[in-house]
Amino acid sequence: MTRMILKNLLSGMLMLVASWAMAQDAAPNNWFHLNQDKDGYPGLSTEKVYQEILKGRQARKVIVAVIDSGVDAEHEDLAANMWVNEDEIPGNGIDDDQNGYIDDIHGWNFIGGKDGKNVQQENLEVVRLYNKLKGKYEGKSASDFSGKEKEEFEQFQEYKEEIDNKREDLGPKVMQFGAILGAFDKLIEQVGKEPADITIEDLQKFKTEDPVMTQVANMAQGFVEQGQSFGDVYKELKGYFDYLDGQFNYNYNPDFDARSIVGDDPSNVEDRNYGNNDVEGPDAQHGTHVAGIIGAVRGNDIGMDGVADNVLIMSVRAVPDGDERDKDVANAIRYAVDNGAEIINMSFGKGYSPYKKAVDDAVKYAKKNDVLLVHAAGNAAQQNQMDNNYPNDRYAKKGLFAPKEAKNWIEVGALNYGEGEDLVASFSNYSPEFVDVFAPGVEIYATVPNDKYEKLQGTSMASPTVAGVAAILRSYFPTLTANQVKDIIMDSAQPFKGKVIKPGTEELVPFSDLSVTGGMVNAYEAVKQAMMTKGKRKFEWKKVEKKDKKDVVVP
Repeated sequence: MTRMILKNLLSGMLMLVASWAMAQDAAPNNWFHLNQDKDGYPGLSTEKVYQEILKGRQARKVIVAVIDSGVDAEHEDLAANMWVNEDEIPGNGIDDDQNGYIDDIHGWNFIGGKDGKNVQQENLEVVRLYNKLKGKYEGKSASDFSGKEKEEFEQFQEYKEEIDNKREDLGPKVMQFGAILGAFDKLIEQVGKEPADITIEDLQKFKTEDPVMTQVANMAQGFVEQGQSFGDVYKELKGYFDYLDGQFNYNYNPDFDARSIVGDDPSNVEDRNYGNNDVEGPDAQHGTHVAGIIGAVRGNDIGMDGVADNVLIMSVRAVPDGDERDKDVANAIRYAVDNGAEIINMSFGKGYSPYKKAVDDAVKYAKKNDVLLVHAAGNAAQQNQMDNNYPNDRYAKKGLFAPKEAKNWIEVGALNYGEGEDLVASFSNYSPEFVDVFAPGVEIYATVPNDKYEKLQGTSMASPTVAGVAAILRSYFPTLTANQVKDIIMDSAQPFKGKVIKPGTEELVPFSDLSVTGGMVNAYEAVKQAMMTKGKRKFEWKKVEKKDKKDVVVP
């Protein structure tokens, strides 16, 4: 790559990176807990409900399963609230509780091997579907087939075109951003400091005879003068490069196969007992963040407060960096149900679902056992439909009198912290039929591995805020069923009567057109409604031995 090309790339793309960094830290860390009327942020009113209604009320522990990339179970702000399988003896290599999973202390990992290795990167589902048909249809033409085979051939061609187009787009971007990242790495090496420690004085003093490096240093200096840290700009640049590189070399790469690590037959959806007990995995940032939003310890003056105060987090690892497999999702749901979860958060999704029936059956199993499923609507700034975003609450197989959708399912879009037309996150999926509610999902500050905290955004962050509200309801009002909790959350969602920017467009539309309820989840209003709702589930508060002259209440 010539120096002139690299200079042009630096001029255009580094400004893009700077714009990402400029978007940081615009909202208070706890905005998703705040109240619109009092604080000016469309949060959950979490603090208000604890202070004005729930303080001193009786509650019980509720298990919330996080089906995700993994959770750092030893995080300083999560460890006390991690679910522990008390029927299992840690580390003895025996399935003590005979549930089919050895040493599952905090949950289970369905994308790991018996040897302890783990899947991190994965293909997208479209690549797996392409590979399945490749041997039969590659190099053939439509005239070679008829009937159903011809239809399948045409589907194969669509898969191939999608993959080829994506790889053609990704290849140059990987090279371009790789060159920019390389220039930044060279600057960091020559300055001789860690990225987070590089100051404007370091950049001003930097001298080189290389004109490209001079341009990099001058641009970096400009970002710092505008109030951005060098470390933040570098982090955004590296993160975007890693994203592009991962898509090109793993997600859309038909020659990449990670499933051999697990050692199972991924098409055998009846297979339940595989994986390992490493519930953190190689990259637990996403899952740890989700877990913290739901249940980071409240009131401990450490890090941040989760939404729910009487919660136990069960980690079920089933989501790689790529598309999750239907088999793993179905088994993760069943594992969570069988081990006592009353709420399951699912912050993941994909565009194809070849074994949807297996997932549907698991959802029905959760319904039968009164378990609520909370799912992120997706970040494609598109209108969700039955066939473009999976998993979803619509059953693929419908009998004449069979239910057509799961009543124990909530689909969640993402709110921005802005007001008026900027209320909806620009990336959020939406649908007046398939998205139920909106909740905070931009710049959400929560736990990440190694006792750290970061702001992330996505409907992946909005979903656990709703799972947290559901946990509050099931904790303080244990006679409520999963269906009742869903109905309360939806019925108490607060309207916004103005127009908002429709994600993916510049069009202004009524906020009420973007979801089933046209509302924003509000914990305060949900609790008020729960107090007036007669539960349909049997439950009795029990008292145990007295300690310090006070009754200790257990579930």
